[in-house]
Amino acid sequence: MPIPLLPEQLYAACDPGTLGFTSTDELPDLDAAQIHPRAIGAMHLGLDIPHEGYNLFVLGESGSGRHAIIHQLLEAERRHGPPPADWCYVNDFRNPTRPHLLHLPGGRGAQLRDDMQHFVEELIPAISAVFESDEYRSRIDAMQEEEKHREEAALHELGHAAAELEVAFLRTPHGFAFVPMKNAEATMSQEEFEQLPEERQQALTGHIKAMHEHLHKLMNDFPRWRREMQNRIKEAGSEALRATVTHLVDDLKPRYDDLPEISAYLDAVLQDITESGESLRESSRSEDDSETTTYSGSIAVQRYLVNLLVENPADGGRPVVHEDHPTLQNLVGRIEHVVHMGTLMSNFTLIRAGALHRANGGFLVLDAIKVLSQPYAWEGLKRCLRAGEVRIESLSDLIGLTSTVQIEPEPMPLDLKVVLIGERLVYYLLSQYDAEFSALFKINADMESEIPRSVENTAHYARLIATLARRDKLRPLSAAAVARIIEHASRLASDAQRLSTRTQALDDLLHEADHFAAAALASRIGVEHVEAALAAHRQRHERLRERYRDEILRGTLLVDTAGRHVGQVNGLAVVQLGDGSFAHPVRITATARVGDGEVIDIEREVKLGGPIHSKGVLILSSFVASRFGSTTPLSLRASLVFEQSYGGVEGDSASLAELAALLSAIAGLPLRQSIAVSGSVNQFGTVQAVGGINEKIEGFFDICAARGLTGDQGVLIPAANVADLMLRRDVVDAARAGQFHIWAVSEVDEALELLTGLPAGLPDEKGEMPSGSFNASVAAGLARLARLRREFANPRRTSPKAKGP
Repeated sequence: MPIPLLPEQLYAACDPGTLGFTSTDELPDLDAAQIHPRAIGAMHLGLDIPHEGYNLFVLGESGSGRHAIIHQLLEAERRHGPPPADWCYVNDFRNPTRPHLLHLPGGRGAQLRDDMQHFVEELIPAISAVFESDEYRSRIDAMQEEEKHREEAALHELGHAAAELEVAFLRTPHGFAFVPMKNAEATMSQEEFEQLPEERQQALTGHIKAMHEHLHKLMNDFPRWRREMQNRIKEAGSEALRATVTHLVDDLKPRYDDLPEISAYLDAVLQDITESGESLRESSRSEDDSETTTYSGSIAVQRYLVNLLVENPADGGRPVVHEDHPTLQNLVGRIEHVVHMGTLMSNFTLIRAGALHRANGGFLVLDAIKVLSQPYAWEGLKRCLRAGEVRIESLSDLIGLTSTVQIEPEPMPLDLKVVLIGERLVYYLLSQYDAEFSALFKINADMESEIPRSVENTAHYARLIATLARRDKLRPLSAAAVARIIEHASRLASDAQRLSTRTQALDDLLHEADHFAAAALASRIGVEHVEAALAAHRQRHERLRERYRDEILRGTLLVDTAGRHVGQVNGLAVVQLGDGSFAHPVRITATARVGDGEVIDIEREVKLGGPIHSKGVLILSSFVASRFGSTTPLSLRASLVFEQSYGGVEGDSASLAELAALLSAIAGLPLRQSIAVSGSVNQFGTVQAVGGINEKIEGFFDICAARGLTGDQGVLIPAANVADLMLRRDVVDAARAGQFHIWAVSEVDEALELLTGLPAGLPDEKGEMPSGSFNASVAAGLARLARLRREFANPRRTSPKAKGP
């Protein structure tokens, strides 16, 4: 017969005296490598290898401090390595739709931007001064007057040639005309021309036709002469601009003598200004019209500005970028547009950097699930990493909805480390289903979920608590408070021999305990403040637990905590809601009748049972068949069900209770209702560990305590779960007083002896169970069902007796 566990086995206390300090003020900060040595080593390896594809994926549970650890690591790493560059987009004067990318040392991009802004501000009045000067106007007027005289002279010469042929050259409102002359002063009318001899008429007609041909040739020459004049005017403007602007450019060049790319750009600016000449005058006249000067096309002086896309500090610190909203455009950048004349227009000044641009030369930290949930973001990120460059793409382009005038900026060369943070399941799914993932993220850093509760790790954990409190500027903690938090960390790990590394839960507890310490005007967080915070947390999550308890105490949900019953046992169910969980007892019943050896899982039949629960029922059925059906086929039909269960049932932690109820129904022997049972079994009758054991024990204890503890109540658990016990203080106190018990079993027979009070009994050499044992009663019950089945299949036929007269 199993004996109850000792109170010391129910709770692994942490002695504050063994911690070696009185206040966390005495403790130094903790290095994350002491808690997560494997993950930190992998992170350093990935960050140190400069080759392509050595990006990181940090695996771990939510709230395990992944972001804080990687941030701390990258902040230290950013001071090492090559300094990042500044990146600027400038106009490509030969092809404005493909802006050119300039590369400058960190901190000098802003200088170039400001210099070019000042240059444009000086250029506008300089242009106006050049083209409005008396010297320039006189030169242009002279050119125009010369062209006017040239045209007049050509027309005068044509008129003189026509007069020698007795043809007048006239200017009319409708243009030029040639008319036969009557004399030097007058021209012929139509009637006079018709009275001339035919020979004379033909001669004059020929002269007029020849003059028309000369006039036509002259009219074709005039536009060419005017174009030549415009070219001369443009050349004059360019010469005037060159003389004025060259000194502006020369003032800038010495600052960038060490940057040939910038010097070449300044030469291109000077060349474009001189080639533009007179056209720049129009833009300077519109300097107050922001739409015209910025978006009117190639004549705007704003094309000489510099779009500083990425600016990095001059101290050489590498950027660490955390992108919390990784859409495609937030990753690869975007090109903004403005409406001009009913059309969406853009230029290089409207190019905006994405996270990949800003992190270039450093580190980009992304949440894996957020990237995967954004349309085209994951594919866009992989495209950039494969190509080694960032090409700005818009979502409208990818889905074919573009109806704008687009530009194609020169791609930026990419050299950075991408750190993805995500759950383990996300990592393994990507590894399985994305063929490119393993080539792009070659380093996985797997964070520990729990660490062993050794003396060394306990000391590290105390330093972790001190670090978290110091980081958030909370009050220091006493040694007793730290010891209580360490005990709570074991409860979070559901293992008395391990500590949870979920720092988010610890951080929340510290903040709440600090609040209670502040309310008490305490200078330090004491154990009483930690207990108050834990109690407040339980109180916040107790509504549903109390509702279940009330329904059981009112008799709405049928659960017995005293007496005995055949085919009935108390199981335990865990409810997980958010960051809280609780358990409550549930009645499990079994019935047995004549059949063909089938055990029916009612939950599965109605599709409320999950696959793991169904597997557990099949395993216990196999155990029954193996133990009691080795010599004779089983002739029973049994049913198992969770009574008053109106939702899904999953897990195999009730298979021990179901097996006990089934064997009780077969044997006809009652089970103790003062004991709740949790544990799974295998085909050989070994009791296996289950989850949520602390919540299950406390759930049954609460019902027993509400009804009154009798000293006969308790919970039967797998022996493998003893190491997981971190029970509430009231449960431990009741166990110490002998009012409540926890029994640990390793075999099914141990559980049956406790539940029935009878020896289980082992089969002898003939396979027969000892008389008076529980297993003998089960075998007898099965034999009875087999006999009933045979009798039903082969009923005795007796002839009726003859009756006398």
